[in-house]
Amino acid sequence: MDLNKENMRKIRELIVFTIIILMALWKYTLVVDVIGFILNIIFPFLLGGAIAFILNVPMSFLERILFKNEDAQGRSSQKFARPCSLTLTILCVIGVIVLVMFVVIPQLGSTFVSLGKSIQDFMPSAMIWLEELFHNNEEIMALIGNLDMDWDKILDGVVSFFRSGAGNVLNSTMSAAKSIISSVTTFFIAFVFSCYILLQKEKLHVQVKKILYAYLPEKIVEKTLDVCSLTYRTFSSFLAGQCVEALILGFMFFVSMGILRLPYAMLVGILIAFTALIPVFGAFIGCIVGAFLILMVNPVQAFTFVVMFLVLQQVEGNLIYPKVVGNSVGLPSIWVLAAVSIGGSLMGVVGMLVFIPLVSVIYILFRGDVYKRLDKKGIEVE
Repeated sequence: MDLNKENMRKIRELIVFTIIILMALWKYTLVVDVIGFILNIIFPFLLGGAIAFILNVPMSFLERILFKNEDAQGRSSQKFARPCSLTLTILCVIGVIVLVMFVVIPQLGSTFVSLGKSIQDFMPSAMIWLEELFHNNEEIMALIGNLDMDWDKILDGVVSFFRSGAGNVLNSTMSAAKSIISSVTTFFIAFVFSCYILLQKEKLHVQVKKILYAYLPEKIVEKTLDVCSLTYRTFSSFLAGQCVEALILGFMFFVSMGILRLPYAMLVGILIAFTALIPVFGAFIGCIVGAFLILMVNPVQAFTFVVMFLVLQQVEGNLIYPKVVGNSVGLPSIWVLAAVSIGGSLMGVVGMLVFIPLVSVIYILFRGDVYKRLDKKGIEVE
């Protein structure tokens, strides 16, 4: 190799990079602490970026619908399109929160009170039913006898637990208050930062492009921008479609349970709506919990609920989901299942939501690279 100035510079850079890697591996605990310290500092801004990404979906929709003729109306309309859309989006979010606080939560409170009474009334009747069913089997009868519960002792134990826990809560009031104040401050900074991002997203986009073109080769910048654009489209389409689909499914359950006069219609409808955000398994989790709640009141109605769930699930899977979400993710079913399993193992419910569009982006990029290599080799695979 010719040891000219350019090659010597590359060798020095390689040596410095190798030394940095070795030092990082040697002092990996210090590196982890430094990374954690940096993440703790920039966390409000990362949270603000996530909030901006979520709010941008309804804000862009409102901006397209309400200000679609802004060019004909002049620059004055164009000037106020973004602030008005952002304000309406924030008001909608606040409206949902207020609705949950003043309408849904009281309904859920009364539901849980009646649920506690239903469970207490259900256990003795369930014991009698089991005794009548297995009265000829001595082993099962002995097992049922051991399941007899003293509800007064259970309630006394719960009360004593909360009494002992109350002292611990009082002792840690100051630390809890500090934690709440810190969380509120972090959220406020993140929210303000997200508003700045949304109000000036085009300007920030241009600035980022200038920085990339200034420090990176043009081909790498173009490829990076293509990947970012694909990622944004995939995540935003999945987020919007999944939320709309969950709301429709929850409303369908609420209306259907009201028509069939099944108990806990509000609670089960909200539960189905939230769990339906989890792809593949979410609605079935809601079904199991809902069937258990109704079983405490009436086993026949619980069976009716399961049949209704299967019917609505078929309607949702074959009619609603393809229309609302469609092929926005573009991921085969087997990889959707794999993405949900891996994401759930690594990051829980958040991982289930994030990994489907993430794996979809990787799948699209990998498929495009495979087809490009096959075209270069002149190979056609059926």
